[in-house]
Amino acid sequence: MQHFDRPRPSGGTPHGNLPLELDAFVGRSAELARLTEALEGSRLVTVTGMGGVGKSRLAARTAAGTDAPDGVWRAELAAVRDPDLVAYAVVEALGLTDQTSRVPRELLLDRLAGRQLLLVVDGFEHLVDACAALVGELLRRTPGLRVLAVGRRPLEIEGERLFPLAPLDDTAAVELFEERAAARVPGFALDDGNRSDVRELCRRLDGIPLAVELAAGRLSALSPAQLLSRLEDRFRLLTGGGRDALPRHQTLRTAIGWSHELCTSEERLLWSRLSVFAGRFDLEAAEYVCAGDGLRADHVLDVVGALLAQSVLAREETPAGPRYRMLDSVRAYGADWLAASGDADRLRRRHRDWYMGLATWCELDWFSPRQAEVAARVEAELPNLRRALEYCLTEPGETHLGQYLAGSLWFYWVGCGRLAEGRHWLERGVELDCDRDRSRLKALWVLGYVAILQGDTVSALTALQECREEALRTGDPTALAYAEHRAGCLALVSDDMRRAETLLRSALDRYHEIGELNSNVLMGQVELAMALAFQGDMPAAVKLCEDVRRVCEDHGERWALAYALYVLAYEALGAGDPARARGLLVRCLDIAHTFHDLLGTVLALELLALVTTVQGDPAEAAVLQGAAARLWPSVGLPLFGSAYYNVPHQRCEAEARERLGDERYGECVRAGERLGRDAAVERALRRAGQRPPAVVPAPRRQAPDTQKPAVSRPSKGGGTTG
Repeated sequence: MQHFDRPRPSGGTPHGNLPLELDAFVGRSAELARLTEALEGSRLVTVTGMGGVGKSRLAARTAAGTDAPDGVWRAELAAVRDPDLVAYAVVEALGLTDQTSRVPRELLLDRLAGRQLLLVVDGFEHLVDACAALVGELLRRTPGLRVLAVGRRPLEIEGERLFPLAPLDDTAAVELFEERAAARVPGFALDDGNRSDVRELCRRLDGIPLAVELAAGRLSALSPAQLLSRLEDRFRLLTGGGRDALPRHQTLRTAIGWSHELCTSEERLLWSRLSVFAGRFDLEAAEYVCAGDGLRADHVLDVVGALLAQSVLAREETPAGPRYRMLDSVRAYGADWLAASGDADRLRRRHRDWYMGLATWCELDWFSPRQAEVAARVEAELPNLRRALEYCLTEPGETHLGQYLAGSLWFYWVGCGRLAEGRHWLERGVELDCDRDRSRLKALWVLGYVAILQGDTVSALTALQECREEALRTGDPTALAYAEHRAGCLALVSDDMRRAETLLRSALDRYHEIGELNSNVLMGQVELAMALAFQGDMPAAVKLCEDVRRVCEDHGERWALAYALYVLAYEALGAGDPARARGLLVRCLDIAHTFHDLLGTVLALELLALVTTVQGDPAEAAVLQGAAARLWPSVGLPLFGSAYYNVPHQRCEAEARERLGDERYGECVRAGERLGRDAAVERALRRAGQRPPAVVPAPRRQAPDTQKPAVSRPSKGGGTTG
C-alpha cells in the first residue's frame, strides 16, 4: 500500500520544511529582489559563491516568499557523502513514504507529477554530478517543479540560470557586525571610538558574512581595535561558530577548507600559486607566474575556469580588460599551502619578473597612442606592482631592481596623480646601497622630478646633484641629460629663468645627441617655452609648443600635449584672445583629468579662473579658484611657491574681489572648495560650452614687462613642470 504524506511544516513556512530564522536578516535587499525575479523567470536557478558568503540564508529568505501551491521544501546535502544517496535525501526532505521496492528516483517522479512546488537543494557541490543528473531528470519530467540550487559551483545543466552572490558591501557588513555584536555583548553599539575600526575590520574581511559574524563573536574578549590588530592570523582568530551551525561554518578555515577539499590536485596547486598576486590579475600573468612544476602553461586557462566555477576566483571587468581576483581570506588560505610547499620564494621571484617586464613595456608604450590604455593598465596592476616593489626593496641582492622599477614608473607617479606614493618608493630605493649605477641614477632623477612638483626644493636639489655627479663619474650620458633637464625644471619653478633656459637648452641638446625622444623630451621643450614666456619671448615659446603639438599628434601622445596647450593658452590670454585661451584650456583640462593628472588639472583650473574673470564672470572665477585651492594640498606647494606662477592667481583674485566685494568673493571661493575634483572639472568643462556673461569688458592687451617676475599675462605652468 502506498500513500502520499503531505509533509507538515517542521518550522518556518506555512507549507514546507524551511527552518525559521532565528536572527535578523541584514542587507541583501537588492539581491533578494533579483533572485526572486530570477526564480519567476526560470525553473532552475543556482546561487553560487564562496563558503560563508550567505548563499543559504539568501536562498531560504527568497524561497520563503515564493508562491508555491504545494509548498517549499529544502534538501540539505552537506552531510551526504555517497552520490547514490542524493535521491534518498530529497525523498526524506519531502517527507515522502513508500512501502514498495521502487527506487527513490521513480518515487520522486511519481509523487511530483502534477504538483507545483519549489525544491531548495543546498550544499550539493561535493555531489555535483549525481545532483545534476537527478535535478535535470526531475525538471524534464515534472513541469510543475522549480529548483533553487545552492552551492559553490554550478550544476551545469540545460536551463540553469546562475546567480553568483558577492560579499556584503561595506555598509551592510558594518550593519551585520553591529547587529551580531549587540546580540553577543549587550549594550554594544557603534560610536566614534570604534566605528572606524569596525569599518576597517569588515573591509579586510571582504564583507564575508561568516567572517563578520565570527569576528563579532570575539567581542566578548576583544575590542574591535584588538580584533583588527590580530587579523593577520585570521584563521586562528575567526573560530567559534554556533554549535548548531554546519561543521564547515564553525570556523573561517573550515569554511574555506571545504572548497579546498573539493578541488583537484591541479586546482589546489594553482590556488596556492595564485596567492602571490595582490588584488586583481589577468590570465597572461597567471600563465607566466604559475605554470611549471606540475602545472602546464596550456592547462592554466582550464584550471582558472574550474576555480571560477567553484567560486574560489571571481572575474571582474576593469578599464584594462577582464581580471580575476581572490578574496583576502581565500588568498591567505592559499598562501599557507604555498608556504608549506616550500615554493613561495620561486613564485615571488616569478611574480616580480612579470611585473618588471610589465613596467618596462608600459614606460616605452607611454609615448604612443596607447597612453590611456597604459594608464589604465598600471592603475589595474598597482597592487601587484607594489608587491613587486616591496619584494625588491626587502630581499638581499634585489635593490637595483627595486630602484629600476620605481624609476620606470615615473610616468605614472607624475602623469597619473601619484606623486606621494612615487616618492615613497623612490626614497626607499635610493636609501639602500646598490652596486648597479644605472638603476640608482634613474631613481635619483625621477625622485628629483617628483620632489620638484611637490615644491620640495631641497630634496630635489640633493637628488639631482647626486645624479649629475654620479652620471659624470660613470660616463652615463642619458642620466646626465635627465639630471640637467630636471635641474632646469627646478630653476624654472624657483623663478631663476635665465638658469632654467640655459639648463633646459643644454638638456635638449643632450637628448638630441643620444637620440632620445619621448614624453620627457617634449616636456623639456614645454618647460623651455614657459621660461621664455616668463622672460617675454612669446614668439619663441609659441614656436616650441607648436612643435611639441605636431610631434604629439604624430605619435598619439596626449599627456605632454596637454601642457603644451596650457602654454599656448597662456599666450592667447596675454594676446587679448580669451576665447581661444578657453578653448585650449578646456582641451588641456579634459586630457589631464582623463589621466588623473592632479598637477595638470589644478594648473588648468587656475588659468581658467583668470580667463573666466576676463570674460566677465568673477563669481564663477572665484568658484574655480576655490576648487583649485582644494586640490593643491594633494599635489604639493601651491603654485610651487613661485612668484611667476602666482601672478595669474593674484590677478584673478584682485579683479574678482574688486567686482564682487570681499564677502561675496569669499562665499564663492568656499563654494568651490566644497567641490570634489570630478565635480569641479565637470563644472569647468560644462561652462566652457556656454557663452560667458559679458558683464565686464576684457582688459586691453598690455605689453609684457620683462623686468618683473610675472608679466601681465596669465602665468601658470603645469606644463612647464614636466
